[in-house]
Amino acid sequence: MTMRKRIRRSTLIPAILLVYLAVMAALGYPEYAAGRQSALYYFGIIAITLIVLVLLHFSLKRRERLREERENDINSHK
Repeated sequence: MTMRKRIRRSTLIPAILLVYLAVMAALGYPEYAAGRQSALYYFGIIAITLIVLVLLHFSLKRRERLREERENDINSHK
């Protein structure tokens, strides 16, 4: 019997959003390269989005840990 490792939500959602960010950055690059967007705007949006993704990851990780603790607490009192 093989055990399949489950990808946690705290990893999956930020990873999907990171791929989305990469696609959007690639689509927006021609605007930046043509000079219609400043470097501060283009790279600033990317940096802010990366920070939000990291915060999202840790927030979801904390929720998972609290859920596991709650479930363990409930199961130990039965």
